[in-house]
Amino acid sequence: MSAPLLHRDDPDKDPLIGNVKVTRQDWMNAALAVLKQGGVEAVKVADLATRMNVSRSSFYWYFKNRTDLLDALLQHWRDTNTAAMVAQANAPADTITEACCNVFHCNIDTSLFDNRLDFAVRDWARRSEPVNKVLKAGDDARLAALTKMFARFGYPTLEATARARVIYYMQLGYDDANLGETIEERLAMVPGYLVAFTGKAASEAEIAAFNAFARSVAG
Repeated sequence: MSAPLLHRDDPDKDPLIGNVKVTRQDWMNAALAVLKQGGVEAVKVADLATRMNVSRSSFYWYFKNRTDLLDALLQHWRDTNTAAMVAQANAPADTITEACCNVFHCNIDTSLFDNRLDFAVRDWARRSEPVNKVLKAGDDARLAALTKMFARFGYPTLEATARARVIYYMQLGYDDANLGETIEERLAMVPGYLVAFTGKAASEAEIAAFNAFARSVAG
């Protein structure tokens, strides 16, 4: 069977080997998959090349070395997971319950927030102090955005901080709990969660809008 034909970021240069051409994003996608499956120790250049059926030397078109790739993975985590949660916390909303529903999008839509990637980075951080500092900066940015979200709806500073922590740490651990819920079972809990997180009941329209979003993502 012939090797898969991929694409390359710099097509004007000579092909790497045969008909196989890979982009920087191809390397990133392969590395992200391995990071989520096997942890940072499994992210090895030679193994990634074998996985993609390409020459190992092609890696060096895009990265200086393995450390450069690992730095890129951390930057990807910042630019996706952390940026998405901050953006959702800052999204326009008329009520705090609608604002929380915006944040809940991160737990429904993996294109916004990849929980498996977050777990992988947290595991990585336990083994590396520099990565732990990056993780802490990300957590701080997310919590700051959630705290501001509550504050803009009139919650006192200490209460806004406490509610931000509750919603954040619950959201992080939800998938890890592996509850085995169906989408309908999960959605049935949303009104109660919103009361627990905010002290307020969401409107029927807010719940309907969130449920429609969740079902559209779930397919």
